[in-house]
Amino acid sequence: MPPAEIRRPAVAGSFYPRSPTELRELVTGFLAAVEAQPADAGGAIVPHAGLIYSGQCAAQVFKRIALPPVVVVLAPNHTGHLGAPGGASVWPRGAFATPLGEVPVNAAFADALAARCPLATEDPFAHMGEHAVEVELPFIQVSGSAASIVPIVLAWDDWPRCRALAEALAELVRGWPQQVFLLASSDMTHYEHADRAATKDRLAFAAIERLDGQALLDACHRHNITMCGRAPAAVMLEAARLLGASRALLVDYRHSGMVTGDHTSVVAYAGFVAS
Repeated sequence: MPPAEIRRPAVAGSFYPRSPTELRELVTGFLAAVEAQPADAGGAIVPHAGLIYSGQCAAQVFKRIALPPVVVVLAPNHTGHLGAPGGASVWPRGAFATPLGEVPVNAAFADALAARCPLATEDPFAHMGEHAVEVELPFIQVSGSAASIVPIVLAWDDWPRCRALAEALAELVRGWPQQVFLLASSDMTHYEHADRAATKDRLAFAAIERLDGQALLDACHRHNITMCGRAPAAVMLEAARLLGASRALLVDYRHSGMVTGDHTSVVAYAGFVAS
C-alpha cells in the first residue's frame, strides 16, 4: 500500500499509549469491566478524549455492539484543516494506523458516498492531526473485529447539511451488500463545572434519545452546549432513524473530574447506542 495512503497516528503517546502492549492492555481492561453482550445496533455515539478520561465510557458502548464489516466513523473537525469543498472530509482509501496495526479504509463505500452526496469529498488534509477518528480505532482493533472504516470529519453543524448527508448515508447503507454501522465520535459539554455540564447535557440527551438530530443541534446552539461532535451525532441519529431505529439508549455518562478530582472545569462524556 503506498505510504501516502496510510494515515499515521497523530495522538499516540498523548491520548493513548504509544506502546502496543500498554494500549492493548488498557483497552482490554476497559472492555473487561463492562458486563454486557454484543448485539446488533443501528448506530452509536462514543467519546474521543484521552483514554484515561473517556475510555471506560467508550468501552460501555463498544462492548454492546456486534461490529459489522463496515463502520462509518463520523467525527468533528477540531483542527480547522480543510483541503476540499463540501466540509464532509473523507479519507478515501488505504488505512488508518495505530500502534496495534492498520485498520483498512473501505474505498468502495467512500467512493459510492462521494458519488451520491456532493458534501462528501476526498480530503486527507482535514484528517491530519485530527484525533476524533483515531481514538476510536483501538477499540475496533482489540474487539477482534475485521471491520473496514469510512473516516469522515465534518466542518459544519447546520441541519440542512446534516440531513442531506444522513439521507445519502441511509440510502447507501440500505442497499449495501454488507452490514454497515454508523459511529458518531463526540464529547459532551467542555470546561464547565460538573453540575452545570450535567444540566446542559440533559437537554442534549432528550433530543438524542428520540433520534432527533435537528432538535439536538437546536439545543446545542440555544443553550451553548459545547458538544464538539453535535453534527456527527445529528447525522448518525437521522440516518439511524431513516434505517428503522426507534430510540437511542444512554449507556454511560461521566466526566474528566472523576479522574482528576477537580469538578470545577470538566469535559463530559456520554455513550449512546441506537436501535
